[in-house]
Amino acid sequence: MDITRNYFEFLGLPVSFDVDQARLTERYRELQKQIHPDRHSHQSDREQRLAVQYTTYLNEALTTLKSPLKRAQYLLSLQGIDTLSETRNQLDPMFLMEQMELRERAAEAVDHDDPEAELEALQVHVAGEFKRLQGAFVSAWQGEQLEQAEVLVRKMQFICKLQSDIEALEDRLFDD
Repeated sequence: MDITRNYFEFLGLPVSFDVDQARLTERYRELQKQIHPDRHSHQSDREQRLAVQYTTYLNEALTTLKSPLKRAQYLLSLQGIDTLSETRNQLDPMFLMEQMELRERAAEAVDHDDPEAELEALQVHVAGEFKRLQGAFVSAWQGEQLEQAEVLVRKMQFICKLQSDIEALEDRLFDD
């Protein structure tokens, strides 16, 4: 086991945005069987610590590669691009204005005649937008247009945050 390798190499998968999720799960389970700390409880303290480190790394790898957004962020990080910090690449004003409008629509949904239908329609719209951005990211990534890929990941971050906010609104609205 070598946790200095990237997640793809660690799991024996090709470095690509398109990850076979069934294969990812299969490799995860295979490695988990080998490295789980319980299997090393009879070994030295060093071996036990290593098993915990390997397991932690394996869990991080799974979480990252299962999520399209985290996977895209990770791919860019392998190229030295940090999408979680401030950037020189500004998002276009039209996109930001659309995000503000969608957030307002989400906030106003609770007062809508049919808040459930309004939030569902908004969720469908946002999911479609995420799919579109994801497809554009794949094209930019495959074309080695890293600056464009970074901008698309930043947009995907906005969309994921909005999806999360909509889900929280639904939970609050319908758990009462």
